[in-house]
Amino acid sequence: MSINTSFTRLLGIKTPVVAAPMAGASGGALAAEVTAAGAFGFLAAGYLDPASLRKELALARGILNLSASDRLPVGVGYLAWKLEKSTDAEAEEMLVAALDNHVQAIWLAFGAHIDKWIRYIRTYDENNRRIDPTLIFVQVSSVEVAVVAVKNWKVDVLVAQGCIVPRGILFCNESGGHGHGASPPLLTLVPSILQALPEDAPPLLAAGGLSDGRHVASLLILGADGAALGTRFLATTASLYTEAQKRALVAAKSGSTVRTMAFDRARGTLEWPVGIDGRALYNSTVKELEEGVDIHTVKEKFKKGVQDGDPDRMLVWAGTGVGLISGISNAKDVVQELHDAAVQRLEIVPKFYTGN
Repeated sequence: MSINTSFTRLLGIKTPVVAAPMAGASGGALAAEVTAAGAFGFLAAGYLDPASLRKELALARGILNLSASDRLPVGVGYLAWKLEKSTDAEAEEMLVAALDNHVQAIWLAFGAHIDKWIRYIRTYDENNRRIDPTLIFVQVSSVEVAVVAVKNWKVDVLVAQGCIVPRGILFCNESGGHGHGASPPLLTLVPSILQALPEDAPPLLAAGGLSDGRHVASLLILGADGAALGTRFLATTASLYTEAQKRALVAAKSGSTVRTMAFDRARGTLEWPVGIDGRALYNSTVKELEEGVDIHTVKEKFKKGVQDGDPDRMLVWAGTGVGLISGISNAKDVVQELHDAAVQRLEIVPKFYTGN
C-alpha cells in the first residue's frame, strides 16, 4: 500500500520518507538503497571533492543498474556555506558533478546566498534543455525564510527543521548533526509555515528528532507531506559510519545526546554560520572541553579515539530519537519498517472521528 501525498507524487515514490544528506555518513550506496526501497535517498557532498562525489554517484548508479544517460533517482545535499567559501569555479565544479549525473534532486542548507546556487542550477538545466529539471530542496528553520524560499526562490520542496517536545520539556534542535540551535518546535513550525503559504505551495517535509513510522504518521496528520530522517539511517549496513559508531548508536538512550560545538572544535571545523551547532552523543570530548581542558590535549585524545573507535572520545552525530534504534539493519528493511508503522497509525485515525 502506497502513501499518497504531494511529495510522493512529485518524486514518484510510495513512502513519504527522505534519508537526509549527512556528511561523512550518506554515500551513494545508502542513497541508492533507500530509493530502491521506495523512499528517496540523498547522499552528502559535505567535505568531498568533485572526484569523490562523482565516485559516490557512480556507485549509486551501479546499484540501481542505470546507464550513464539515465536520470539518477537520488539527491545530493550541499552545505551552502561551503560553496560560498569556495571560489565560484570551485563551487560550480561541485554542483556540476551532481548535475552532469542528472540527479533527481539537490538539497541546499545553511547559506547566506542560497538563491545564487538555485539560479545556477536552474540555468544549467535550461542550457542543457532538461525535460525533467532538477528538483530543489531547501532546508528552513523559520516561517520567514520558508516564505522567501517559496515566493522568491521558487523551490520545489521545503524541509522544515525544528524540534519536538517530549514530555513537556523543550529540546531544540532535536536533529542529529548540525542545525539552528534555536529552531522553533516542529509541532509549531510546520503549521506556522503552512498557514503562511498559499494552498498551492510546494511539498513540505518535516525534520528533527524523527526516528520511526509513528513520527512520520504524526507529521502527515499535522499537514506535512513527508518526513526527512537522518539518525535512523546512520544505523544501517550501507551507512558510511564505522561499526564502532553504529554500535554506539544502538547502545545510546534518548537522553544520550547534546547540542555542542565541541566536536567542531576538536576537528577544526568551525566555519559554520552563526547560530549553527550540532547534536551528537555526549562523551568525554564534550565533557573535557566544557571543563576547560586544553584544546590541544582534547584534540590529541579525540584523534586517538577516532583511530581506536573509542565511543568515549569519537564523534557520533545523533538526534534525540536515537533511543528508538534497537539494531543495525539494511536500508530496505528500515524503509519498510517506517512505511508499515506509518500506515498502521494512519489507518487508526478515522476511528477517532464519529461524524457527530
